[in-house]
Amino acid sequence: MCGITGIYAYNEVGRFHSINLKNAVDTLGRRGPDASNMSLHHMVNLGHARLSIIDLSRAANQPMKDESKRFTIVFNGEIYNYLSIKAELEEQGITFQTTSDTEVLLKGYIHFKEKILEKLNGFFAFAIYDEEDKSLFLARDRMGIKPLLIYEDENKLLFGSEMKALLAFGIDKELDYVSLKQYLQLNYTPGTRTIFKKVRRLAPGHYLKIKGREQEEKPFYQIPLPQTKDSAESPKSYEAQQKKLVEILEGSVQKRLIADVPLGSFLSGGIDSSVITALASRHTEKLNTFSIGYRDEPFFDETKYANLVAKKFNTNHTVFSLSNADLYEHLFEVLDYTDEPFADSSALAVYILSKRTRKQVKVALSGDGADELFSGYNKHSAEYRAREGGWKANLVTQFLPLWQKLPKSRQGFISNKVRQFQRFAEGQQLTEKERYWRWAIFTEEQKVNDLLHTDIRAKISTEVYQERKEGLLQFIENISDKSQALSHFNEVLYTDLQMVLVNDMLTKVDLMSMGNSLEVRVPFLDHELVNYVNALPVSSKINGQMRKRILQDAFREVLPAELYRRSKHGFEVPLLKWFRGELRNLIENDLLSDAFIQEQGIFEVKEIQKIKQKLFSNNPEDIHARVWGLIVFQHWWKRYLA
Repeated sequence: MCGITGIYAYNEVGRFHSINLKNAVDTLGRRGPDASNMSLHHMVNLGHARLSIIDLSRAANQPMKDESKRFTIVFNGEIYNYLSIKAELEEQGITFQTTSDTEVLLKGYIHFKEKILEKLNGFFAFAIYDEEDKSLFLARDRMGIKPLLIYEDENKLLFGSEMKALLAFGIDKELDYVSLKQYLQLNYTPGTRTIFKKVRRLAPGHYLKIKGREQEEKPFYQIPLPQTKDSAESPKSYEAQQKKLVEILEGSVQKRLIADVPLGSFLSGGIDSSVITALASRHTEKLNTFSIGYRDEPFFDETKYANLVAKKFNTNHTVFSLSNADLYEHLFEVLDYTDEPFADSSALAVYILSKRTRKQVKVALSGDGADELFSGYNKHSAEYRAREGGWKANLVTQFLPLWQKLPKSRQGFISNKVRQFQRFAEGQQLTEKERYWRWAIFTEEQKVNDLLHTDIRAKISTEVYQERKEGLLQFIENISDKSQALSHFNEVLYTDLQMVLVNDMLTKVDLMSMGNSLEVRVPFLDHELVNYVNALPVSSKINGQMRKRILQDAFREVLPAELYRRSKHGFEVPLLKWFRGELRNLIENDLLSDAFIQEQGIFEVKEIQKIKQKLFSNNPEDIHARVWGLIVFQHWWKRYLA
């Protein structure tokens, strides 16, 4: 696990920017604190910062060259099946100088070229330079677990694991206002675009080959499109599905236990992390497990359930008990590390968990990806009921005028229910595509348009915005025959995998864990498991009573029974309390002050005033999520653009 960066210069002007490579590598120091180095060529330079996981020797440091010195690699990630690939290469007479997966990847590319990608099981972003051919080969793993950012202008192409590395080269920082608009809706930037016009993300499962000014970008993997026809399955076939699921998932977990350093597992007390812990404990003596407890937020504290799982599987369990003061203490540390606007507030908890876990291990397994794969979110239940129809759904929809008038807030049980009823009722009146978008966003398009300064709105192409939005929603079909709506439910999960998982969940985990020099591995996102689960019928994943049905049923006899007698509730950072307390001065007199908004020229002063008024009212609704998105953007803007 590491940070990578580099430059491919098209001309001597581009080559001049190579002097910034050392600064770019230094920005990745927290991703790779164990070693750093550069490989300098005439027009191509590569940089690497290493977190040593497999083969801790200096010989495995990067950039790494083959014996001929023709090929040089910088690699971020792990290849779990590298030993089998190594054996295949050795049969061809290829020899190795290290026991690292990096050397296997390098020599695998030399031997198989881009076909090596089809053999890899792991997560990765890497670059290989061919000195003789003068070509650069970039690739990103199938699911997009590891990031790879690319900047290009008329003189050069840059790449890096984080935006910080690209910024160190002194890139053009022109804002992409369509991306800003989508960020203000989603609290993250979706798809392959970023907040800067000239920076993009290499898409998951794609490679890019550069030779001179010629480029070839192709997919080597795409998640198989889901079935749209649900089958009438027998109990026996459902049991067979469960058995196959356990077999593939256990194999995935076992692969991810390979390491030459201490390893553990996150354990929240939910089904997902408990399943991973149960399987990992079969292959690890005294597995290290780690949980966070919330002393000041007992409703969100799940350590009781995590302790039950830890006891059942005899793990070496550690609970980090946090107060709201502990959370607040790390708030600006997270904001300072965030190098592109990203406002998923749960990143704060992931950051603290990673920071404390890193004191004991270098690698942690997590349950990320299961909610998107198996249908685990509240919005999935809502979508299922919307597609199913019936009198209950119709009744909630008929009372929309009432829900609109009643106070709404996440802070109370009744007010939160009213909020949910209103969202459901509004969603019922939309097409399948628009309903998905409405439930994915925090802020409607018109509110964002009103928020943006008139000069900024004029710079946003409606056509480009709609094109990007349609691209994100392309896999969801609007259903004219509502009796067929449920058979297309898998399209919702497929879109979550493509959009929410990659750009929100995986971005959060990578940035917050690597910011603490911790590698997090995600067994649910083994591509063999994803392929299998994605093809399962809707009824195996969700029905009117249960989400993640097959995952829960497959491990019902393995996990403590108490885990099945509780409702799912994720942790929410107490933003509203902070906004009205510790952060009020920052909001009113700094980041969202009238003077700063006026000077900045991005937002309308009157609209910001309305948001602040709503925030401090008795009916805040979901305003705290919008305010957090604004705070993150403003802090980032001051740090990188002011």
